[in-house]
Amino acid sequence: MIASSLQVSIVTYRPDEDALIRCLYALSEAIDFARSAGVLQTVNVALIDNSESQQVVERLVELGDLFFREPIQVSYLHGHANIGFGAAHNLTLHGSGADYHLVLSIDAELAQTALAEGVRWMNDHDEVGAAAPSLFAPDGSRLYPCRRFPSALDLFLTSLAPVWLRNFFEHRIKRYEMRAETDSHQPFFDIPCFSRVCVLARRRVTDQSSGFDPVFFLYFEMYDWILRLGLIARTAYIPTMRVVYYGSVVSGTPRVKHKKVFCKSAFRFYRKHGWKWG
Repeated sequence: MIASSLQVSIVTYRPDEDALIRCLYALSEAIDFARSAGVLQTVNVALIDNSESQQVVERLVELGDLFFREPIQVSYLHGHANIGFGAAHNLTLHGSGADYHLVLSIDAELAQTALAEGVRWMNDHDEVGAAAPSLFAPDGSRLYPCRRFPSALDLFLTSLAPVWLRNFFEHRIKRYEMRAETDSHQPFFDIPCFSRVCVLARRRVTDQSSGFDPVFFLYFEMYDWILRLGLIARTAYIPTMRVVYYGSVVSGTPRVKHKKVFCKSAFRFYRKHGWKWG
């Protein structure tokens, strides 16, 4: 088996330092494990900061130097202003020459075996262009990163509705999150949309997809990308690639100042991919 190469991109904007340290430490452990297992060889980690603070980027450099040593390469991108989540990932999504690209949230903590399991599985399934991991909350409960194409009602229930209403429509939310399909702990194929917590993608397929559409500043960029990528190659869920998501301890309802951005992005998403109401 020839070891694969990997490009990792992490986008920050005024990041919580505890979350960032946890993410980078777990990533470094997962890279070391995958390299020692002969699954990965060349790895580049890109830390992309969208904030305007020089202190933030200086701290990113300190943490990058702390957690990653040669032969792991680390690159830092800063000073391009807040261009949005997807557009920032695009800065390293193309032209790296790596076999795979990992899009990673700073709220995600990779299991030590996650990269080895994910890349090994992708190597065995050349028809798959992008995959989502199994996702867990810090308390060990299951989370569900796979999604059907969302109706407007699904988005309202999962992102804007109060808890009591979400509980009333729990059966519908379970269907939208594809829980029956992914509860079996078996790989599952041809998933329309992923959450943006962690996605492992094949570079040659990402190049064909043109990456993230920068029109989506904060929300729906991953849904849009995976839908387009799914027209080029298959998508999949890899249960053995385990990730803990600390963002799950925060309410899924966007803060008031984000609701306008969420609704605006949703309108753009449906205008591009077609409306689905119920």
